[in-house]
Amino acid sequence: MPDPRFFDRRGPFALAELAEITQGELVGDEALLIHDVAPIARAAKGELTFLDNKRYSAMLATSAASACVLTPQQGERAPAGMAKILTARPYHAYAKIAAHFYPEPPVVPGRHHTAVIHEGAIVGEGCSIGPYVVVEEGVEIGEGCEIGPYCYFGRSVVIGSACRIGASVSISHSIVGERVTIHPGARIGQRGFGFATGADGFLDIPQLGRVLIQDDCEIGANVTIDRGAGPDTVVGANTKIDNLVQLGHNVDIGRNCILVAQSGVAGSTKLGNFVSLGAQAGVAGHLEMGDGATLAAKSGLMADVPAGQTVGGLPAMPLREYFKLVALWKRQLRGKDK
Repeated sequence: MPDPRFFDRRGPFALAELAEITQGELVGDEALLIHDVAPIARAAKGELTFLDNKRYSAMLATSAASACVLTPQQGERAPAGMAKILTARPYHAYAKIAAHFYPEPPVVPGRHHTAVIHEGAIVGEGCSIGPYVVVEEGVEIGEGCEIGPYCYFGRSVVIGSACRIGASVSISHSIVGERVTIHPGARIGQRGFGFATGADGFLDIPQLGRVLIQDDCEIGANVTIDRGAGPDTVVGANTKIDNLVQLGHNVDIGRNCILVAQSGVAGSTKLGNFVSLGAQAGVAGHLEMGDGATLAAKSGLMADVPAGQTVGGLPAMPLREYFKLVALWKRQLRGKDK
């Protein structure tokens, strides 16, 4: 059970209501009351769990959960008496059910007396403005936003409605869409890393672009996104960026992309829609990854990637080729040991 000091639970809910949320097939007592959700190894009577990864299939037989969300193929393995919600995407369905029990807390409108808001700024109705927030001239903040303490919004920044911005976030030179979540410590819109080099050293190149973050994105804690040098830096709709990710100037990220922790994308690189970067993956500048391409964790990309291809290694190459190379290295090492 999640710690009630931190999470407010709704319910209980009849199993029929939960099945309706997922559009899954209910097998069991429609009136059965479900009081909570829990992982398969810890779920107890009155709780609902899920099975999506086959690695945990053996746990299903001994689970004490009253109900489980799983695929029709796995449904036959459920113990007698366990109710089932059958769906092709159990994890997706479980996410909807868990959010039904634990919805995001509502924004409580108000403005802390220590907040410094320029008279030329616009703050929409129903916003929560935390302690020591600074809002400069020309800033527009949409309705129903939650702004955590110690946030800074530079001149003329635009924030869409229903955004949630965590503590100590700084944003400049940016236009942010609606329903965007930005976690604590993110730095968005600072100058890009651009210099002209010569015999006398480095000369700063003015960074004259913006950061454009489209609707429904999530930006992780301590993410840094540089503004463009002339073209804008763009993060496409519904893209999810994990903690400690770096995006250089002029980077163009498509829709529904996933960038996992500590990955980085150098300047002027373009990622298509539904692109995934694994943890600590690095992408060199001025490259392009096509729609649906994937870069494996701890890989270094130095060339373009066609749509739909999965690459990995350093330098990154098609993943099957990389694993063949690893196997060759192992054979060579075994031969040297003889």
